[in-house]
Amino acid sequence: MSAAQTTRTAEKPTEAPPEHRREWAHMALITIGPVIVALIIGGLVLIAMGVNPLTYYSYVAGRGLLSPSGLQATLTRMGPLLLIAASLIVAFRAGIWNLGGDGQFLLGAVLVAAAGPVLVEIFPVWIVLLAGLVIGAIVGMVWSVVPALLRAYQGVNEIITTLMMTFLGVSLANVLVKLAFLDPTTTVPQTRTLPVEDRLPRLFDTTVSSGLLIGLAVIIVVHLVMTRTAFGLKLRVVGANSRAAIHAGLPVPLLTVLVFGISAALAGLAGAVDILGTQGNVRADWNPAYSLTVVPLVFLARFNGFGTIAFVFLFSVLSIGGESAARKLGVPNYFSLVIVAILLVVLGLTEYLDQRRQQTVRS
Repeated sequence: MSAAQTTRTAEKPTEAPPEHRREWAHMALITIGPVIVALIIGGLVLIAMGVNPLTYYSYVAGRGLLSPSGLQATLTRMGPLLLIAASLIVAFRAGIWNLGGDGQFLLGAVLVAAAGPVLVEIFPVWIVLLAGLVIGAIVGMVWSVVPALLRAYQGVNEIITTLMMTFLGVSLANVLVKLAFLDPTTTVPQTRTLPVEDRLPRLFDTTVSSGLLIGLAVIIVVHLVMTRTAFGLKLRVVGANSRAAIHAGLPVPLLTVLVFGISAALAGLAGAVDILGTQGNVRADWNPAYSLTVVPLVFLARFNGFGTIAFVFLFSVLSIGGESAARKLGVPNYFSLVIVAILLVVLGLTEYLDQRRQQTVRS
């Protein structure tokens, strides 16, 4: 080979192997594809309801993304959703189905809402905010003790126990709001309201709560811990094959309890961020049910923290914009949850078909 040919060869940019390009295309298809299909099916449902889907989706995008006030509301809502997503990533990567996030979230929110107005009369605001975040995390962690111990030492299915604890947690939270923590000065049953000036600070000159920064920081840390550290590797080994983890000498029961504790603490922290950053109080029968809503978003992102941020943002746009579209077009306010439910079904079918395809290729 001549010197000129050698130089041209050296200068020729390296191209990704065809296998890598096919892998990236496949990942994009099974990740973005279900979203597109869910939006199309949602559009067909809107047509059946007599609503133009293009009009509905344009209202959603206009309110949740393109208007300054709507975008700020979208970013604010992302804070607790990101913390819930981080909670689910920790559990799912370790092979644990913590479906009790709604109970952990709501109990953390109620206790923080009750403690905040009392503490702010005694301590500086920064201490109250820090204490509120800690209280929310501890309450969520405590509410996971029973499912954690039953799974770790008795092998009881955590799907059943965490869902039961969610039911009990939501009921207990409502009892606390209506009885123990009731604000006697209001006609609507609710806790005392934390003044706006004593809540989490806003970012710059906007209405965006700094809870967004907390959520972003936590989910990035969780992603790095689960993918780059020895602790994360141990949890992934336990999730992949608990028997192999036991033979490898890993303390599986202890790791199981730790996973439950961390996951539930993040869910309780999400409740604290929502109260300290946005709500200021908890009304009776209030339950946003964020945890089960975020599950398909985490699966779509394949438990990747950075991918989850993108899907949480899209859902926040859909949620905030959907509220505006519901008022203008007469669509039920919960229609955005219908789209999420459709997305979950489509995602399950996609995973099933993808596994069948992989089995066919291997055989």
